[in-house]
Amino acid sequence: MEGFEIPLHRSLTQSILMAGAPRGAAILVGTLAAALGLGLRLWIPGLLFWAIGHGAAVLAAKADPDFLSVASRSTRHKEHLSC
Repeated sequence: MEGFEIPLHRSLTQSILMAGAPRGAAILVGTLAAALGLGLRLWIPGLLFWAIGHGAAVLAAKADPDFLSVASRSTRHKEHLSC
């Protein structure tokens, strides 16, 4: 109908990604890698943890950008998903 249309910006429907990974996952992996590398002074394991963790988050985000919320929701409702 004429006059009942509003523009919907794409930024309102897409999730926020940091370097291809969801924002929460990128912050979590980066913080843990920094704690490992800077706090425990294990530089190489910290860099490996960041590269593997961030890469896994990017691959999961390509399939579903909201995989973190889906995973947390599925762990809360496990009894409903059993066969």
